[in-house]
Amino acid sequence: MFVLFAECCWTIAHSPLTADDYRYVRCGREMWERPGAIQGYFTSCGNMNGDGTFAYRVASLPLMVQRDILLAADHLRKPENRVYQGGSLNGTLWEARSELNLAPWLLRLPFVLFAIWLGGGLWWVSKRLFGPIGGALALGLYIFCPAVIHYAVHPNNEVLAMWGIYGLVYTLIGVAHALQGPRRKWRFRIVLLTVALGFTAAAHLLAAGLGLIAGTIFCLYLCERNRGYVMQIVLFSAVGAMVMLLFSFSLRLSAFQYIFSGGAARFWFTNGAVRLFATTPGNAGIVIAALTALVLYVTTKRSRYFGNTAPLLMVLALGWLYTTQVVTAPWFWALPFLFTFIGGVFADALESRARKLFLALTATLIAAQAGLCWATMAGRL
Repeated sequence: MFVLFAECCWTIAHSPLTADDYRYVRCGREMWERPGAIQGYFTSCGNMNGDGTFAYRVASLPLMVQRDILLAADHLRKPENRVYQGGSLNGTLWEARSELNLAPWLLRLPFVLFAIWLGGGLWWVSKRLFGPIGGALALGLYIFCPAVIHYAVHPNNEVLAMWGIYGLVYTLIGVAHALQGPRRKWRFRIVLLTVALGFTAAAHLLAAGLGLIAGTIFCLYLCERNRGYVMQIVLFSAVGAMVMLLFSFSLRLSAFQYIFSGGAARFWFTNGAVRLFATTPGNAGIVIAALTALVLYVTTKRSRYFGNTAPLLMVLALGWLYTTQVVTAPWFWALPFLFTFIGGVFADALESRARKLFLALTATLIAAQAGLCWATMAGRL
């Protein structure tokens, strides 16, 4: 994870802030400070591409905290010695950008931390399912994926939706396992499910809906007993998530109703995103690993079990989607499931007679993908 953090820091240091970055900050500040319903939505930013509120709040909060700290410290000085009295720091965050010298980092690092958080979850899930080697391969492909780095160093709801849908699906799988045990272990999983669903919905409604449906199906499949409680748990979690979503709109019903009429969850199918990802030179190592894993899954019976099938189904469900009313990237949400699938199939292959061959292939793929990722970051691809 330190490698991913270093890659993101290098990219941030070499990428100036854009007008779109400050748009997230401006919209987020309006949400935190003085939200107003304009044309049925939340801020003067219009419909903000139809995406959720989560990224806007995340992007603006660190800069608002830094500005408040500077102003609070300034009030402790004598009136004649105050630095920011009537200055730009009292205006908009765009006007205060010269005073907020850490703006590029404060604006972008929260999204880097979410990407790192997801990387840790990806490693933990893959390690629990497939062992240390499977977890290492999944994590290695994740931290050297150019798309992950690109979305991690810019304010957007995509990395938050990816973090949310992956956590939502595997939290519901965890609920299925918890239902096999004593009831005292249910409460934490249910609370975690509610929080995961609420934050995912605040990032993107489609991600929350797809994650909830897929996770519920997996949960029902895995439950051997207490299956009757699954729909009750899902219903209670959905109600709790709806309350969280209402709070994300500052309890303004006129703005909250937009999620039901804005078309954020409308989608159709296309192979354009998958084709573009597969033909991008910086993703060659990932594509080769994915094709190899798919061939092994089809031809090797031992690879076809739930731990490998569930992430593959999620990749197939998300990779070919595109939203018709809003600007978003469902193919990007599929990446952690793809890396989980690759890690699981390769872990199975490493237990076969061809262990040495696949161990060498695994090391080669990670090294090649690392080189391609760094070349992409440097602008050579």
